[in-house]
Amino acid sequence: MSSPTQDILFDMVIFGGTGDLAMRKLLPALFLRHQAGALHPEGRIVATGRNGYEPGQFLAWVDSQVAGFIPAAHRDTPAWRSFLQRLHYVDLDVREPGAFGALKALLAGETARVRVFYLATAPDLFGDICENLDEAELITERARVVLEKPLGHDLASSRVINDRVARHFAESRIYRIDHYLGKETVQNLLVLRFGNALFESLWNEKHIDHIQITVAESIGVESRAGFYDQAGALRDMVQNHLLQLLCFVAMEPPASLDADAVRDEKLKVLRSLKPLSAADVAAQVVRGQYAAGAIAGAAVPAYRDEPGVAEGSATETFVALKAEIANWRWGKTPFYLRTGKRLARRSSEIVVQLKAVPHSLFGTELAPNRLVIHIQPEEDIRLQLCGKKPGSGVNVRDVELNLTACGAEPMPDAYERLLVDAIVGRSTLFMRRDELEAAWCWVEPILAAWQSGRPEPYLAGSWGPLAADLLLARDGRLWHGDAL
Repeated sequence: MSSPTQDILFDMVIFGGTGDLAMRKLLPALFLRHQAGALHPEGRIVATGRNGYEPGQFLAWVDSQVAGFIPAAHRDTPAWRSFLQRLHYVDLDVREPGAFGALKALLAGETARVRVFYLATAPDLFGDICENLDEAELITERARVVLEKPLGHDLASSRVINDRVARHFAESRIYRIDHYLGKETVQNLLVLRFGNALFESLWNEKHIDHIQITVAESIGVESRAGFYDQAGALRDMVQNHLLQLLCFVAMEPPASLDADAVRDEKLKVLRSLKPLSAADVAAQVVRGQYAAGAIAGAAVPAYRDEPGVAEGSATETFVALKAEIANWRWGKTPFYLRTGKRLARRSSEIVVQLKAVPHSLFGTELAPNRLVIHIQPEEDIRLQLCGKKPGSGVNVRDVELNLTACGAEPMPDAYERLLVDAIVGRSTLFMRRDELEAAWCWVEPILAAWQSGRPEPYLAGSWGPLAADLLLARDGRLWHGDAL
């Protein structure tokens, strides 16, 4: 991936720079961009923490912690050693204004550099960090801030966080990250839709039967139980990731690829989602929680038995729902969304299923045409069609066209792309505040309806509660790929 960051002198300051996200995603992504020669040779990466590391200790910590995320063959190279030379460590308590002196000293005299402040901390620290950066006079005209989710646990708390950040950064310099939008296949969806008359002419309720969006994980809560038990699948996944994917699928053509033109169209989708009443939630939304079961032949505990989960927790680990977009393009075309932990396999995909032909000439029921966009673990796009079997007679078989561009160059990771965008100042793939608030407005009635009752249990290693299958079965449909 060619990158304009080669010519942009930058300092990227990662608050929470010794944490899990930095070691699993941020530093590996930055290294890969460095290895590809995509970063300015004098660009610096500054990690902050409260570990009291000396410079040598910090670099040793990084080398040990990223071992599982960067192959040893890559780390035993001149590229890795030169990458480590970019790294700096500053010990500070983000809640203490006086602690920012060492960071200020490190950045002193570099006001011409782009400054990217990446807040990989708990969201309740975002306001303190921005306030202390401003107090220390570290926010320059070329500074921007990247915010990790979750931004609040409801609309009111989201507004509190955003209000505090907005006192110090203009909206145009606030980058709310959703790494799913950095996926190559998600962006390719825009090109397929708006660059091909074949797809755009069919992209409406007259031709599309329904659309499914699935983000399935085989893992449990891992080390995130403290956070997850307070959030649940609806806040953690639906309110941001799944609704953002829905926006890319359902949006109208933007006037241009300018950031605000694209985000204006996404906002229209969120505001067009049909509101859910309490009765709608009961009929159209399924919540579940995994019970003990097996994943890949290994026994796994129930959610309530995971370390760090409250006894008797009613937190949902699975959500499936039916949504409708009240506009002319989509009419009553249903959108089925689901996400969950401890499901049968890891799989994120968007399935666009076209309506059946009005009459089959071939004496058999034809499989529906589908556009299947795989987001992870592999990224590809496939069009499922009907074709003729070779030989005499007209016998039908299922055929599949791979629409993924093949090449020797590896596909950049989502964080690679988004970190480059943050340095460049390209905000198209980041969420705007009004998008975030519109998503919270739509989700809040579900949260309110869930104040009573409990999630339906499902076996770990299954595809979720039976009610999720019935949600589609009542409409004469099935989830795609569950038997695979």
